[in-house]
Amino acid sequence: MATVNPSWGYTLHLPHDPRAPGIARTTLRATLAAHGLAELTPTAELVAAELLANAHLHTAGPYALRILSREPGRLRVGVWDSDWRVPPGFREGEPGAVPPEDAESGRGLHLVRACAVAVGVSVLREHGASKGGKLLWAECH
Repeated sequence: MATVNPSWGYTLHLPHDPRAPGIARTTLRATLAAHGLAELTPTAELVAAELLANAHLHTAGPYALRILSREPGRLRVGVWDSDWRVPPGFREGEPGAVPPEDAESGRGLHLVRACAVAVGVSVLREHGASKGGKLLWAECH
C-alpha cells in the first residue's frame, strides 16, 4: 500500500504574555519532530521567533502561531495578530529600510526575508467571529 503525505496545519493561540513566544517555539520544535521535519527546525524557529517577537512587542492583544505544510519538505510559518498594519519589509514591493549598523533593533524582518524562500502577508477584515488583523508568513524548505 502506498503512503500519502497529506497536508497538515496547526494553530496555537497565545495570550499577550512574555512567556508565549517561548511556548510557541517549543511547540514548533515538537511539531516538526513529530512530522519528520526536524531538519527545518533551525530556520523555522528563527522565522517564528522574529514574527512572534514582533507580534508581542508591537500589539497589545493575543496572537497566534500558524504552522502549515502542503507538500513534503516545505513549511509555512505564520503569525497572526489583531493589528492590521503591515510592517516595513512585508509590504508588497518594499524590502524595508536596512537599519544602521549601530541600531539595537530592526533587523528581525530582514532575517526572516533572508532565511525564507517566500514571505507574504494577508490582511484580514473583521467578519462575524473573525477578529481581523494580519497574518505574516514565511516559507522554508
